[in-house]
Amino acid sequence: MLDRVNQIKCEIEQQMCQVLNNEQMNWLQKVLECVFLGKEIKIAEQDEVNSITTNQELLQVFLAAKRVEGCSEKSITYYKTTLETMLQRINKSVKQVVTEDLRVYLSDYQKNSEVSKVTIDNIRRILSSFFSWLEDEDYILKSPARRIHKIRTGSTVKETYTDEELESMRDHCDTLRDLALIDMLCSTGMRVGELTSLNRRDVDFEKRECIVLGKGDKERRVYFDARTKIHLKRYLEERTDDNPALFVTLNKPNAPLKISGVEIRLRELGKRLNIIKVHPHKFRRTLATKAIDKGMPIEQVQVLLGHTKIDTTLQYAMVSQRNLYR
Repeated sequence: MLDRVNQIKCEIEQQMCQVLNNEQMNWLQKVLECVFLGKEIKIAEQDEVNSITTNQELLQVFLAAKRVEGCSEKSITYYKTTLETMLQRINKSVKQVVTEDLRVYLSDYQKNSEVSKVTIDNIRRILSSFFSWLEDEDYILKSPARRIHKIRTGSTVKETYTDEELESMRDHCDTLRDLALIDMLCSTGMRVGELTSLNRRDVDFEKRECIVLGKGDKERRVYFDARTKIHLKRYLEERTDDNPALFVTLNKPNAPLKISGVEIRLRELGKRLNIIKVHPHKFRRTLATKAIDKGMPIEQVQVLLGHTKIDTTLQYAMVSQRNLYR
């Protein structure tokens, strides 16, 4: 019964917090303590049963809403894991969660997990999205995440590959597959997930273009240069398997190459050549930066990379420091 009393008090406080200031809220809390002290509240059993909606049920409905909005399954999984961890740690009904619960949770998470501020801010955004949805759908009166502001993460200049590093990687590829793979990433700026999802039929060698499936299941055209065309055709001509995937593993049964396979291969190549931080996404950033340096309008770079918001493009396209000396 005590839990029910606390729930009622919490619901009253949530309703009144929209019209009372902090001092008035403190008085309200004291009044509620006095009013409910020693009181037994009897509620019709059927009404209590009807009012119960578990955290897990609400989470599933929220994830379903995100799926309808077009979120990828990878994003859905990230939302699910993040929110389940939060709900388990706080161990309250979402209707009883207050701002301080979320602040303490984020603080403890950063301290115990030793993650970056960027990661904590990503978690904050997910919590905000979840509780804002609960508010919009009238499951709660006011989102407790509303007063938790964006976490300052600072800005760093993202690294790109130099021309020398790109040529060194090309010169030291052990296989035609790796050479074609590097050329595709370098000339198209596609995401590594888009690369591994490509099939042979997606490539048009005459127009030197291919159709990739980006975030949100959005298709777009990307273009590759003549060198990439030559190396890609040579790679495909030497293959003896009939797998439709554009890039496959080197060993039989020549399964489609996965994201982790690309990352491991590039990381090994970088260590061998003593090149710092070799990973697929760095090719994408390099292409954007070079395009900006050569005078391509940022709007065209946005289309090239398949970004919905131009602010995202600006984060990738860090203009080369060499321009400061011109």
